Amino acid sequence: MQKFKAVDHSNISIEQGFWHHRQHLNAETTIYSVWQRFEETGRFSALKLDWKEGDPNKPHIFYDSDVAKWIESAAYILEKNSDKKLENKVDELIDLIVKNQEETGYFNSWFQQFDPEGRFTRRADHELYCAGHLMEAAVAYYNSTGKDKLLKAMCRYADYIEKVFKIERTAEFVTCGHPEIELALVRLYHCTGESRYLELSKWFIDMRGKDEKNTFYPWANSRYAQDHLPVRRQTTAEGHSVRAAYLYSAMADIAYEYEDMELQQACETIFDDIFHKKMYITGGIGSSRRGEAFTVPYDLPNETAYAESCAAIALAMFANRMLRLNPDVRYADVVETVLYNGFLASTSLDGRSFFYENPLSVDLSLRGRDTSVNDKEALPITERVEVFDCSCCPPNITRFVAAVADYLYTVNDESLYIHQYMGSSCETDIGSQKIYISQETNYPVDGNIKIKVKGAKGRNLFIRVPSWCDDYSLSVDGKACKADKENGYLRIECEADELEAELLLDMSCRLVEASPSVHANAGKAALLRGPVVYCMEAVDNGRDIQDIMIDSNIRPEVEPSEGFYFPVIHLDGCRRKYDSDSLYRPLSRELIPAKVKFIPYYAFANRGESDMQVWFNVKR
Repeated sequence: MQKFKAVDHSNISIEQGFWHHRQHLNAETTIYSVWQRFEETGRFSALKLDWKEGDPNKPHIFYDSDVAKWIESAAYILEKNSDKKLENKVDELIDLIVKNQEETGYFNSWFQQFDPEGRFTRRADHELYCAGHLMEAAVAYYNSTGKDKLLKAMCRYADYIEKVFKIERTAEFVTCGHPEIELALVRLYHCTGESRYLELSKWFIDMRGKDEKNTFYPWANSRYAQDHLPVRRQTTAEGHSVRAAYLYSAMADIAYEYEDMELQQACETIFDDIFHKKMYITGGIGSSRRGEAFTVPYDLPNETAYAESCAAIALAMFANRMLRLNPDVRYADVVETVLYNGFLASTSLDGRSFFYENPLSVDLSLRGRDTSVNDKEALPITERVEVFDCSCCPPNITRFVAAVADYLYTVNDESLYIHQYMGSSCETDIGSQKIYISQETNYPVDGNIKIKVKGAKGRNLFIRVPSWCDDYSLSVDGKACKADKENGYLRIECEADELEAELLLDMSCRLVEASPSVHANAGKAALLRGPVVYCMEAVDNGRDIQDIMIDSNIRPEVEPSEGFYFPVIHLDGCRRKYDSDSLYRPLSRELIPAKVKFIPYYAFANRGESDMQVWFNVKR
C-alpha cells in the first residue's frame, strides 16, 4: 500500500487571499460570537454540574460535544494568535471538566447530573460522541499550548471506555450511535503513542454491524446508523449523513494505519456511491430531513435539501483522508467543492450567524402554504441564526476554518502533492529532508498560482489540475513545461534544490447540467466559475426568478465584488411575457430580454429573505 502523510496545519501559515480573510474573521468574530451564545444558552455552565429544577437552560445530552468543538477551535486559533482572553476561557472550562471527572475517568455532564445509573445503557444518547470530541479537544489544546491537563483527563476516560466496552463488555451497547470516538482515538494514539487507543478504534470499527446489542431509535432501522452490514461489506452510503461520513473517515483512518486493503476498498466503493449518485453540486450530502439522511440514488431535491453544514464538513474529512491512501484528483475536487460552496454557505458574511441546512432553492411564496392546518411543512430557514437548539454546526465550522490548511498537502518519502490553493507558506519534511513550500495566489478570484519549493531536490512535485479545468498552462523556472498528468496531477521532477512553478487555470464561466436521473434538475443548468457555484436571488432580479431562462451560449460579464469577495456575474437571459390575469393560456413564444445577476452561492441570504435558485431554465 502506498501511503501519504498529511501536512498538519500547524506547519502552514495562510498569509493572503480568501482563507486568510476567513481565518481572521473566524478568530476575531466568529469564535467570540459562538462563545457568547454558548454562555447565554448554558452550554458552558453545564460543566459545573449544578443545574437545579427551576433554573433556566437545562443541559442537553450533547452539550459536552458543543463545548469540546469550541475548545478545539480555540486551540487552533491560539496556535497562530496570542489571545490571553481566549486561552483563559479554555483553561476555565478544562478546570471544570477535570474537577468533575469521576475517579473511574468517566465524564459526561448530562449523565452525571440527571441519570448516573443510565450511563452506557442507551446507544442513541451521544456519550461516546461527546467523549470523542472531548478527546480531540484535549489533543488539539496540548499540541497548541503544551498544557496537558485535559489530555491526561481524556486518557483516563479512554482507558475507562476500553475497560467497559472492550475488556469487560458491561455496556448495554457495543458501538457508538454517532461515530466520532473512532476518529478521536486515532488522534489520541498519535499524540500519546499509546497503541491501545488505536486498537480500540479498530475494535469499534470491526464490531460495527455485527452485534445484536446495537439497537437504536424505534423509528429507524439498521441503515440509519450504518449497522446493516459489517463495514468491509458496505458498498453504499446509507443513513444519517454526518454519522455516515464520520464513520467512513474513521474507516479510512484504520485502513491507513493497518494497511487494510479490504477496508480501503470499502471506502473507495462508498465514496464512489456518494460522488456519482448522492452529492449535491455544492458538495452537500444528506438530502432528506427525515433522519438527515442519504436516500436513494439521484434523489437531490433543491428546496427541501437538508445538506447539513456538519455533513459537508464530514464529507471533506472523508475525502481528505482518502487522499492519504490514493492521491486521486476526485478526492481533492470534492474537498474544494465543499470548501467554496456547501460548507462556506453555512456562515454569514459577517461571521456571526449560521445555517444548519443549506438548500439550493428558496421560494418564499410557498412558506406557510398550508394555511388550513396548524402543523406547517418543515423547510430550511431562509436567514441564518446565531445559535440553534442543536448547535453542533457553529463550533464545527469554527474548528474547520481554523484548521483548513490541513487540506493543502500530502507527502511521502518521494513526493509532495499540492491539493488545494491558498496563499501560504509551509515547512515540512520529506523523509529526512526539510522542505519549504510557498503559494502566492488570490485563487479562486483568479486562476494564477505561483508555487516555490525549496529542499525537494530528487523528489517529485505533483500539482493538481481540477477536473473542471480543461485549459491550463504550467511553467517551471520561467519556462513552459509539458508535465505528465497522473490521476489529475501534473508531475514535476525537482532537479535542483529550488524550484518555481506557475500554474494558470482558465476561470471561464461554464454551465453544468445534471444527470437525467436527477429529476429535480431536468432541463436545467447551473453556473460555475472555477470551483465556485453561483445562484440568482430575487433581490437582484425581481420576482418569479423561477421563470427566468438563460441563453445556453453565455457571454458572461464578470464584475469584481468587494462585498462577496468573489466576483458577481451577469448573463443574458429572458422571461416569458405574461401580462394576462389568466391562470392558463395558449402557449406563447413571446419573451422579454433580461440581464440576470448571479452571486456566489455561499453568499446568498445575506441581504434579507429572498427567493434563490442554483438550477435555472436554459434556452438552448
